[in-house]
Amino acid sequence: MRNAVGVLALLSIVWSGGPAAAQSYPDHPIRLIVPSAPGGPTDLPARLLSQFLPKLGQPAVVENRAGAGGAIGARLVAAAPADGYTLLVGNTSVFAVWPAVSPSAGYDPAKNFAPIAKLTESYQILVVPASSPFRTVRELVDFAKKNPGKLNVAHTGVGGLPHLTVELLKVRAGIDVVGVPYKSGGESLTAVLAGQVDATIEGITILLPHIRDGKLRALAVTSRERTSLAPDLPTMIEAGVPDYEVTTFNGVVAPAGTPAEIVAKLNAAINEGMQASDIQERLTKLGAISRVSSPAEFAAFIAAENAKWSALAKSANIKVD
Repeated sequence: MRNAVGVLALLSIVWSGGPAAAQSYPDHPIRLIVPSAPGGPTDLPARLLSQFLPKLGQPAVVENRAGAGGAIGARLVAAAPADGYTLLVGNTSVFAVWPAVSPSAGYDPAKNFAPIAKLTESYQILVVPASSPFRTVRELVDFAKKNPGKLNVAHTGVGGLPHLTVELLKVRAGIDVVGVPYKSGGESLTAVLAGQVDATIEGITILLPHIRDGKLRALAVTSRERTSLAPDLPTMIEAGVPDYEVTTFNGVVAPAGTPAEIVAKLNAAINEGMQASDIQERLTKLGAISRVSSPAEFAAFIAAENAKWSALAKSANIKVD
């Protein structure tokens, strides 16, 4: 009887691809699926991964599968074998926003993926033109409360993270502002610089050069606590907007069911690689930071982000088909 139990236990390990699979992993190249075009803010962390993951013994090859708000790449990885050889390098939109606003996304970040590690995180800044009369978030909010529907805030289209950050501002500050959609962050930024709209909330990287040149006035950063990326800026919470936090992040996941030993092996390699001094220096120039996280911590983070944006999308009736 004991022998039979032992055989069954051994077979279960083999069938699950457990420790035996982890010991030989990887024995052929790893695919890093990026659900966006080359050169973008999600592609760059994947390129960093492709530089140091080969220390595991096999090449890591980046494949860009853009389209459908990142859903094409996400679906590809969700349907891939759960063996650790096809990984998704995704961002806030792919893991939290798109599934919240699109009934046809075709994947569930909680059910279809095994989180491995968070790569980077960054934040956004609320800015106004240098000529704006608003010098603080309080002044902007007070104006909006006294003049409902007269404050225009640029974003990059319905259902995207910049749009939801505007909706979150409306909810948390209790104001009525008009979101003005543009095709890209560059176009919305141009509109703010030209004074065609009153404000925008965009990523640190795209805004900091214009803030430093005096062309934009920064009012607050969207991190919960002040960030080393812009230490002099108050947070939105400090500025009087309760519980306003927006984090933009990149991370790596595998298909659901990937053996825990393989996930742990990848997590250790990624955390070590991302903390290297040269990588940290490059991330700082990109306006991002990287902190060590476990698979469980990253899973909890994704779940919290998805829940936040799902609740907002539902309350604001935001849907993208």
